[in-house]
Amino acid sequence: MEYSKEFKAAISNFSSLEKDRLLFRLLKKDKLLSKKLYFELIDPENTDQKRNQMEENIREKLTLLSKYISNHKYYLMHIRKISSEITEHVKITTDKFGEVSLTLFLVNEVLENNKKLNTQRFDATYKLYLYLINKIVKNLILTKKLDEDYWMEIDEYLRELQQKIEDNHYLKKLYINNGLELNWLTTERIPENIDQIAKDLKSQGFLK
Repeated sequence: MEYSKEFKAAISNFSSLEKDRLLFRLLKKDKLLSKKLYFELIDPENTDQKRNQMEENIREKLTLLSKYISNHKYYLMHIRKISSEITEHVKITTDKFGEVSLTLFLVNEVLENNKKLNTQRFDATYKLYLYLINKIVKNLILTKKLDEDYWMEIDEYLRELQQKIEDNHYLKKLYINNGLELNWLTTERIPENIDQIAKDLKSQGFLK
C-alpha cells in the first residue's frame, strides 16, 4: 500500500502522545515487528549470539525429535516448524549468513540420524528427503548471494552435508535423480546460474 503525501502529513501532525499510542497498538498486532524493534533497540544479545542460541535450540529440539523419526508426518511437521523459527530469526536480525548456516545446520542435524533413517522404507521418508533437498538447493542459491568472506564457513557445513548424503543411499539416489550434482556442495563449484538451474528443474517436474 502506498501512502499519499497528505496521509503522511496528517500522521506527522499527531502529538507525541498520539504517536506513542498508535505505535503500541500496532506493536500489539504485529509480534514480529515488536521483536525486531526490541532486538534493534535494547536487546543485550547481538546477531552472532542469537545465531549461536538458535543452533543450540535446533540441536536440542532435534535430539528430542529423534525418537519420533518413525512417525514421519509428525517428524516432518516439526522440522518445518524449526525451519520457520529460522525464518523468524532472519526477519528479526536480518542475519543473511545465518539464513544459510542455520538451515544447513538443521539439515546436517537431521542427517545425524542416518542410521535410523536408513532403516526406514523409502516411500516413508520420501517427503522428508525431498524437503531437505529443496532446502539444500535454496541455500546453494542464497550462498552465491553472500559475500565470499563467508564461503569458508559455509564450506564446513557443505562438506559435512556431502558426507552425510553419501552415507544415505536413498537420499543420495533421490538427490542425483532430481538433476543435482554432489560436487556442487562446495562454494567454488556452485554453478553461477544455480537459481536458473533450479527453476528449469522444477519446470521439468523435479524437486516436487
